[in-house]
Amino acid sequence: MASSRRKGRIMAFQALYFWESNKVPVEELTAFAWIEEEKLNKIDDNICAFSRILIAGTIENIKAVDIMIKNHLENWDITRLKRVDLAVLRISAYALMYQNEISPSIVIDEAIGICREFGADDSFKFVNGVLDSIKETLKTRQAGAV
Repeated sequence: MASSRRKGRIMAFQALYFWESNKVPVEELTAFAWIEEEKLNKIDDNICAFSRILIAGTIENIKAVDIMIKNHLENWDITRLKRVDLAVLRISAYALMYQNEISPSIVIDEAIGICREFGADDSFKFVNGVLDSIKETLKTRQAGAV
């Protein structure tokens, strides 16, 4: 049984995947108009609230998030990423960059779990490497700012 935070991350990942394909407004994504009403009514309000934060925050900061991801892709272009991997990287990079109250190891572990469930066979290894590199960059920046 997935934790409520995991469910919220999965919803956010699905929303970002949907957004990448359809470029719908943030309001539509965070209203979960893309989820069947019957299913949505069964989802806890706390899960929806956490997911809304991830969705809105990621899209509001998409340029900075994508730049961070691009800077940590070795010999790879962001336009060539699989949509599943890109959506997971985006919500996770956002969390690493802007949600300091959440441990980076939890963010990365959750991303790996989502990739294992929804991604290609080895995509979790790729996502883990990129996110670990982002985590180290952010840690170095924070140490320099102190």
